[in-house]
Amino acid sequence: MPVSTIRNIAIIAHVDHGKTTLVDAMLRQAGTFRANEAVADRVMDSNDLERERGITILAKNTAIFYKGHKINIVDTPGHADFGGEVERALKMVDGVMLLVDASEGPLPQTRYVLGKALEAGLPVIVTVNKIDRPDARPQEVLNEVYDLFIELDANEDQIEFPVLYTNGKLGLASTELGKIGTDLEPLFEQIITTIPTAKGDADGVLQVQVTNLDYSDYLGRLGIARVFNGTLKTGDEVYISKIDGKLEKTRITKLFSFSGLKRVDIEQTELGDIVAVAGVTGITIGETITSIDNPTPMPPIVIDEPTIAMQFSVNNSPMAGREGKYVTSRNLRERLDRELLTNVSIRVEDTGSPDAFKVLGRGELQLAILIEMMRREDFELMVGRPEIVTRTIDGKLMEPVEHVTIDVPDSFVGTVIERLGPRKGEMVKMHGHGRVRLEFRVPSRGLIGLRSELLTETRGTIVMNTIFDGYMPYQGEIPQRPTGALMSDRSGTTTSYALEGLEDRGVLFVPPGVEVYEGMIIGEHSRDNDLDVNVVREKKLTNMRASSSDEAVRLTPPRAMNLEQSIEFIAEDELVEVTPKSLRLRKKVLQANQRPKRHKQPQA
Repeated sequence: MPVSTIRNIAIIAHVDHGKTTLVDAMLRQAGTFRANEAVADRVMDSNDLERERGITILAKNTAIFYKGHKINIVDTPGHADFGGEVERALKMVDGVMLLVDASEGPLPQTRYVLGKALEAGLPVIVTVNKIDRPDARPQEVLNEVYDLFIELDANEDQIEFPVLYTNGKLGLASTELGKIGTDLEPLFEQIITTIPTAKGDADGVLQVQVTNLDYSDYLGRLGIARVFNGTLKTGDEVYISKIDGKLEKTRITKLFSFSGLKRVDIEQTELGDIVAVAGVTGITIGETITSIDNPTPMPPIVIDEPTIAMQFSVNNSPMAGREGKYVTSRNLRERLDRELLTNVSIRVEDTGSPDAFKVLGRGELQLAILIEMMRREDFELMVGRPEIVTRTIDGKLMEPVEHVTIDVPDSFVGTVIERLGPRKGEMVKMHGHGRVRLEFRVPSRGLIGLRSELLTETRGTIVMNTIFDGYMPYQGEIPQRPTGALMSDRSGTTTSYALEGLEDRGVLFVPPGVEVYEGMIIGEHSRDNDLDVNVVREKKLTNMRASSSDEAVRLTPPRAMNLEQSIEFIAEDELVEVTPKSLRLRKKVLQANQRPKRHKQPQA
């Protein structure tokens, strides 16, 4: 295949602006699937968690054929926490398609991904998607996109971008506003016209850089790589330039190219193509496959540093080992090492204890996704409260800061501003189109627990997005959870009788008939102190019967918290116990008489 027929493009956008749905339509219209083939919606979201949450977590690539051209498409995540996936995806491509919602317009992650694309000097095709929305405002959104390009210092060539108007769900595209297209042909034509062919020399020094990893039960680890220079053939002896600069000799046993969602055997690569390389033990992201005669490694992939850290430790609760299969520190270490192979934005550090590891990432959601994946793989573990990763710059202690965008009805604007004040939030912009959009700069630690608090205060009407925005001088103390916890003071099974007596003490997290242990958190106290309570107490049996004694106890339904909410809720002296079937909150020190008191604790 001549090099001029290959185009590599990444689809970038804010979360939920329709990237994966548009890729579905492109695959269908390019004839990737048979006419009678059953295909799931959002076919690129292959991970169970991606399907459940409706977000893309891992960058993935596919390829379509259009009028003799091969178009390699990389579908990237839209959530800020998975920025590492976006950064390495941009290394694979020669241009990007920026998708913007026709109603919401550019949002924080739009700014982030576009900034990275412009930094890399990639040409941009702007696509205003969801043009069929009743609240669509395409012309205003396009003006906002132009403003964003100017803010990000786009050069003259970059700002002269082509614009398409699409309905990803129905697979329609048009180059003119107000004109409804009949298919995605204008989009395919624009990709062929705008995205340049690969630079390099097919006869030059071999340079193939690994930007992603996959796994095959038959072939082991596969390196997903972009051919930047030269030609690689099956059976070639090559050097692998490792991250630390060392050269390792190996032989290429199998090569694949992509066609739709399938891998196709090939004997040699084409310049600019995205391929899968098999048979290279230990190959990892950022490494270069290069020739033995003249080894020329490429610069390693550099991504932004982590901003949030959490402690992962072995589950040592009284209920440890009942539900999970992998419960030891060796299991935990092996799983985290495996994650490091494919997740470039995660770091793992040892702690003073052999049973605990410090895991650093880009945000709470990214780490919560990792914990949820481990949980589904039958791991048991405990995790602590997220902490920020500080830096010392020019002798000053600096902390990460986030740019926060909040869309809210105007009746709740005062509430949002009031809640962000104590969290050291500084408002930088406020404007409205139907709803009010507030923009703040907030220290990263000020965001812990903020989303659930604002959802409660605004009756679920808030839309909040955050993006890393550099570092600022340390802002001093930020108030944490103002309430204490209700803990079980003994082991046993919760009873309706005991829980009914505790309802006026706070909000309960457990229903009757649940097994608990000493130090397990069973609710949120209505006051600021922790309180040990008896939740297993049974009603004493007597010979006397009151007229109301046999009435059924009616309890307020307990507050059910998912993993992210549990992580946001816990204080510094508390942990979340994660097992395949259960989430439990607990104190680090379970025995009440050994636990440091936040306040003098009355007994219930």
